[in-house]
Amino acid sequence: MIVQSAVSGDMPKSRILGYLITAILLTLAFTPLIFSGSQPINTAAKICIFIVLVASYDLLIGYTGIVSFAHTMFFGIGGYGVGLALYGWGPTWISAGLGLAIALIVGTVLAFVIGLLSLRVRAIFYAMITLAVASAFAILAGQLSEYTGGEDGRSFRVPPLLRPGTVLFDIPALGVSVNGRVLSYYVVYVSALLLLLAAFRIVNSPFGRVLQAIRENDFRAESLGYNVVYHRTVANCLAAGMAVLAGAMSAIWVRYTGPDTTLSFAIMLDILLMVVIGGMGTLYGAVVGATLFILAQNYLQKLMSIASEATAGLPLIPHLLHPDRWLLWLGVLFILSVYFFPSGIVGKLREMQRR
Repeated sequence: MIVQSAVSGDMPKSRILGYLITAILLTLAFTPLIFSGSQPINTAAKICIFIVLVASYDLLIGYTGIVSFAHTMFFGIGGYGVGLALYGWGPTWISAGLGLAIALIVGTVLAFVIGLLSLRVRAIFYAMITLAVASAFAILAGQLSEYTGGEDGRSFRVPPLLRPGTVLFDIPALGVSVNGRVLSYYVVYVSALLLLLAAFRIVNSPFGRVLQAIRENDFRAESLGYNVVYHRTVANCLAAGMAVLAGAMSAIWVRYTGPDTTLSFAIMLDILLMVVIGGMGTLYGAVVGATLFILAQNYLQKLMSIASEATAGLPLIPHLLHPDRWLLWLGVLFILSVYFFPSGIVGKLREMQRR
């Protein structure tokens, strides 16, 4: 009932999409119990983190029509807030909580200031302002090495309950030992699920409907009496808060924070790709896009290695399928997905259902 209430008015609207979303969420829920080794659980945790990050960005670009390049800055604020607190104040829950609270306050206030000062300008000008602010923040994080660790970042310990060496209990039927690493994963998974449901609740509320009206025609929304700058600023703050929480989840899981893992512009490009692949303005697209993209990032090289060895006797093909060229094929897959799914995978599946 809680899930149905959260997504009311925004159901999958496609049987295939409903099955796909259910399969993804169930697989993520049981990944530590089904798969062995570190790569599957690391991949699943990364998917959970990016589902939240992409959903928060979709709240901006898909539901409000705001193009921002500062989203990784808020992601980095969350990562640095929790990471530096655990590094400087010790690996306790109080340190993590205080670091998260400070990061949320800083991120929300910064988003409010940026939104209030910048959202009065139009599309590309706002995007350029956010890009400049994000670049300045990344440079600042790299130069304040005394506090942030500079380009090397900071490694830190997490509370004892979340450490891999802490064994909580065993599940003999599955042959699985539930340790701190598994608990950390479920902290990330449950947090991601709750934040995703919260995002659905936001976009399906009257406030969310106003955001969609602003996206479609901001002049008409303003003529109806809605304060466009106010709604855009609040949406910017909500999206920033979700990105901060995603950064905190990433820091807890990786036990490291640094410019390359949280503030890199490459992460911003990945978020854009995930939104486009999944489908803007759906939130379901965040789940589908993040899952497909992260799986491709982690397993496309292995698949290409197998294909290259299988075609070793053929001319040219083994060289084209060499694992070192995985980024080339990832780009080709992206182009094909945009060509065949211009409204994203979610949009295409819904269109097929209507037909």
